[in-house]
Amino acid sequence: MTDLYSVPLTLNDGSETNFGRFRGQVVLVVNVASKCGFTSQYAGLEALYGKFREQGFEILGMPCNQFAGQEPGTDQEIAEFCQLNFGVSFPLSSKVDVRGKNQHPLYAELTQFKTGILPGLVKWNFEKFLINREGRIVARFASTVAPDAPEVLAAIEAELG
Repeated sequence: MTDLYSVPLTLNDGSETNFGRFRGQVVLVVNVASKCGFTSQYAGLEALYGKFREQGFEILGMPCNQFAGQEPGTDQEIAEFCQLNFGVSFPLSSKVDVRGKNQHPLYAELTQFKTGILPGLVKWNFEKFLINREGRIVARFASTVAPDAPEVLAAIEAELG
């Protein structure tokens, strides 16, 4: 497994960085889409961010158009949609592939973390991966698990200590 902190990232505004910008923080990585049945989860994600950010919690939204073309916009359109509709203040990456031959390197690492119901590849929009302060993947949640679900809150709180 690669050091997650060395994985390059392009943010939604076009700036180049790497996952190391989150070193020492607990991070929830979510593949997001604007035209999905789970799009309303943006509100829950923003609420989580507001609740835990001061304790060292970050969210990284990674827009993806691989599932039924549910994220067709440009990076700028995606950012505007998220801000106008959900007040999103957590960082977004540029649009990425989360599976297939052009899979983003972060997802190549994340999808090595398997749980009983979520082996391997990302199945749909709004799958969630929790990364601890040491850069290790510690939990994975299905699209159907809301950001404020008890198991998500418990996992975040356990990592924040």
